[in-house]
Amino acid sequence: MHLDPALQIIARGPRADAEAAARALDAHPLLEGATYSILEEDEDRGIWRIDAFPVLIDEAEAINDTLQGFARLTVTSAPLADADWLAMALSGLPPVRAGRFFIFGVHDRGRAPVNAVKLRIEAGAAFGTGHHGTTVGCLLAYHALLKRGLAPGKVLDVGTGTGVLAIAAAKTGAKCVVGTDIDRVSVRIARENAAINGAEFDAVHAFGLNDRKVAANAPYDLVFANILARPLVSLSPAIRKALRPGGVVILSGLLRSQERMVRAAYLARGFRLIFRIHRDAWATLVLQRVR
Repeated sequence: MHLDPALQIIARGPRADAEAAARALDAHPLLEGATYSILEEDEDRGIWRIDAFPVLIDEAEAINDTLQGFARLTVTSAPLADADWLAMALSGLPPVRAGRFFIFGVHDRGRAPVNAVKLRIEAGAAFGTGHHGTTVGCLLAYHALLKRGLAPGKVLDVGTGTGVLAIAAAKTGAKCVVGTDIDRVSVRIARENAAINGAEFDAVHAFGLNDRKVAANAPYDLVFANILARPLVSLSPAIRKALRPGGVVILSGLLRSQERMVRAAYLARGFRLIFRIHRDAWATLVLQRVR
């Protein structure tokens, strides 16, 4: 049964406990699709924070029980108002610079540097404003690849969210860009952001990589997959198939503690690690398909 009103569960405490709790959430059989984030809230005091957004009653109970199992975490919950709370929060967020990319909302449109690739992102109800460590990690990785001479003609963005990564690819020379998401609202928002930025990419509502539009444009030169660790592992065969030999994948949405698991899944399928980026508790992996 769905929650009404929507709920936010917050846990605060030491980094080790927060990361252990995040691993417990990932391992819980009822929470495979649960949405949460983990970040450093107070560097001076060493406080880390988990924000979880359950949509089902059973999911909320499982999240709360899991977090309560860590004695050094303080767990609270509060209903989310019907107002567009995410848009209200974003109005106070500063713009983000990630390599050559400058991500901003409408409230900061006059602050973009002249020499930056400007990405105006309005999140609405979709993930990917550019503030999260995983999104920044993907953009920094893509910037590094561009500096190395990568010029992908065809790009796939799995779990496109707001479309920020797909838009970045479209605005840096990619001629064919496809973004997929399992959430119809995200697909709509990604299309709106593409129009705002004058970027051409095809946002598709799809589960997995077997959609007709996704398959029709394969093989891709570059794949972004900024989702979660377990889906990254389960999608490794499909991502390999979608990439041309020599193609590159940028993986994120995984904690540093999950890096070994994800890396092993791709190495076993003929990838090699090019480099990785760590930002806060998150890891971004850049791998190349070699066979």
